[in-house]
Amino acid sequence: MDAFATTLSANIDSGARERKTAPCARSWQPTIALLLTLLGPAYADAQEGAAKDQISGAKPAPEATERRIVISASLPAPSVTRHEIALADGPLQYTATAGALPVRELSGRVLGEIAYIAYQRISAGEKADQRRRPVVFAFNGGPGAASAYLNVGAFGPKRVAFGRPGDAPSAPPNLVDNQETWLNFTDLVFIDPVGTGFSHFAPGVDDARGTLWSVGGDYRSLSRFIVNWLRANDRIGSPVYLAGESYGGFRAPKIAGELQTSDGVGVSGLILISPVLDFTFQRDARDTPLKWAVTLPSLAATHLEATRGFSPDRLAEAEAYAAGEYLTDLMKGPRDPQARARIIERVSTLTGLDRDLVERRGGKIDSGTFLREAGRKELAVGSPYDGAVAALDPEPDAARSQAPDAVLEAATAPLTSAMLNHYSNDLKWSPDGRYMLLNSEVSRRWNYGSGRGDRESISELRKLLALDPHVRVLVAHGYSDLVSPYLESKLLLDQLPALGDPRRVKLSLFEGGHMFYSRETSRAGLRDAARQIVEPRQGL
Repeated sequence: MDAFATTLSANIDSGARERKTAPCARSWQPTIALLLTLLGPAYADAQEGAAKDQISGAKPAPEATERRIVISASLPAPSVTRHEIALADGPLQYTATAGALPVRELSGRVLGEIAYIAYQRISAGEKADQRRRPVVFAFNGGPGAASAYLNVGAFGPKRVAFGRPGDAPSAPPNLVDNQETWLNFTDLVFIDPVGTGFSHFAPGVDDARGTLWSVGGDYRSLSRFIVNWLRANDRIGSPVYLAGESYGGFRAPKIAGELQTSDGVGVSGLILISPVLDFTFQRDARDTPLKWAVTLPSLAATHLEATRGFSPDRLAEAEAYAAGEYLTDLMKGPRDPQARARIIERVSTLTGLDRDLVERRGGKIDSGTFLREAGRKELAVGSPYDGAVAALDPEPDAARSQAPDAVLEAATAPLTSAMLNHYSNDLKWSPDGRYMLLNSEVSRRWNYGSGRGDRESISELRKLLALDPHVRVLVAHGYSDLVSPYLESKLLLDQLPALGDPRRVKLSLFEGGHMFYSRETSRAGLRDAARQIVEPRQGL
């Protein structure tokens, strides 16, 4: 989930077969294009060849058979169960499969196992329909996050409440029928990359971390997993969609490209939730005007919500300022007193922060400063994942905030407990190992590579749209997300050339933060937007 926190193939044994966008100004695009051009040369071309050479979809060599059997037994055999949930439009029956597939390198050596949960709707004419029904492969981000956030937090058939004001680690992890599940219109497969959930490395393959915990090794392993799941379940003819959140939204276009050009599986669409499409904004642009411009509207949205004055129209004013006069004045530099005065006055108004503080910061407010100062009177600090959710500051007099994250950290216990209950009681699948909802080791050791290609995925999205005129893309953001502000994605999408029908790519904005789907109305809105992406491609 945290976008800042954080070779091979997944072959399967044949015997393991399982039975309202906000208004926006366009006048700023020439300036933005110039800034992007200036930022681009800071990177060299991606260097991924070594990792790619190790990847294969071939079956393991005979000498690897014994190792394969041993490692496949480390997680339980797949468990298939039948369920029914009560939705507003009637009952929905489905099967749930919890299992794992091994991850292999070219030599056949097993590097680990990828755990998954697959939900498939049961309907009349089950066998015939199943091979035609679309399937969404979903994963979270981090890197290092399990897919529980999207599974029991957003669009799986069961849901647990989290990420709202007042939610705490001690809250009961009660799973309820999810009225906003996507299972009505698509089957769902939730994937936990190695190092997350119950997915793990094989014993004695410590060197595999350098491969799997990298940009290239990650998307290639997940691509192979998808191919092999489709083959194992006789779903190779199903329309395939990818849904990724945060870093998952970054990896999704890369997985799609790998599936299309290397693994021979077409992708019908992408659903990118709070994505980071270019890490230039996150890591390398803090000293440029662009970083502050794309963040300001999300700060304004958080302030508007706190003062009960939020509306898309009011936010549009902040966006127009950020993309216009604010950006222009920032480019004039701090030695222009008139530009500086204009910035301080307007930023103070938009954020609700003390004018003296804004002046000391030169009108450039980072999310940490904003969240602490906005709640200082209440001795509370908001979460960058949703500024409306705050935790008390245990050391309010400290120079730096020591407050726990009121969304990310508070959600760890209820989500983990909910998943463990779900596995044991509902899915009848109980591995012995530790369940890792969010593995900080993955994010600490992640290899982003040395080239620009490993730092952005907007290029893969461009190629995907150019190669296949039928691909549809939904990019969904929360207005007040301070982890991956929505204007970053809007800026990048606005730079795409005309690639057929412009309606193929849609940016949808919702009330809330990084996990905006924790709010009921936004969760329903995401479901409806996803349905529009999936349903036009099939007649079910």
